Amino acid sequence: MKKAAAVWIATLFLTASAFSAATAEPIAPAGKPIGQDARGNAIYQVDANGISIGYKLIGSGAPMVLIMGLGGTAENWQPQIIDALAQRYQLILPDNRGMGHSSANATAFSYPLFAADVIGLLDALGVKQSHVLGYSMGSTITQQLLLQYPERFNKALIHATSTDGSNVAKALHGRVPADPIVARQVEATTHWKTPLQQLPAIRNQVMLVVGTADDVVGDDSSKTLAAAIPGAWLVQFKGGTHHLMYEAPAGFAAVARTFFDTEESVTVKAARPDASVAPPAAAAARP
Repeated sequence: MKKAAAVWIATLFLTASAFSAATAEPIAPAGKPIGQDARGNAIYQVDANGISIGYKLIGSGAPMVLIMGLGGTAENWQPQIIDALAQRYQLILPDNRGMGHSSANATAFSYPLFAADVIGLLDALGVKQSHVLGYSMGSTITQQLLLQYPERFNKALIHATSTDGSNVAKALHGRVPADPIVARQVEATTHWKTPLQQLPAIRNQVMLVVGTADDVVGDDSSKTLAAAIPGAWLVQFKGGTHHLMYEAPAGFAAVARTFFDTEESVTVKAARPDASVAPPAAAAARP
């Protein structure tokens, strides 16, 4: 049987990650030490974007900033997930403005303001580019960061997110602490609407993670973002709620590490015009 003629062959290979743990320079703390957490990690505070931001540095390798959700602090990250990520990445764990060791001022809370806080901290630490993982309110801040500062981030894991904050605020009614700062966070959330028309322009590598039983944000928003952002990954945990990463820490850590550890960028190179179109295995199987 005569073999079909072909005009080119595609050679695929994985590019080496610019964020290799082996080559990443350790981040030096900025600001002043103010204490330690329950696990002995130093807590620092630095002035940035008009406030004092409390943060921790844990692990070694490529930088990754973790942004906590509404009403939470850096102490609320699940330890098993922190330990898994810190094996390969240097984690930057800030407190959102007004929470934990971060101060607040009279400036009205908004997602652009929260995003500017993250950028201010990265600037203070001398970090030009970082991975980012955001949970709940932190996931919406991550959306804002990718839309406003895409060049400052490599990969982004968006966990338990929403495209319409007004619906989230309704779902949270009666379920959050009666705290002035939390109330300001909820107020900011009511004004969030994902600019869906801008999502196809995102070039960062993104993964959406959501529980199918999340009764705060639901799972439709994650599906919408995953469908609109080019090349986005989508991971759904069956039966997982808004507290998924606490319910299934090992599973969450596994998918997070798989995503951040995988360099899925592919380079296609043209080759000999007389080569077979079919992949080698398929061509060899022909009679």
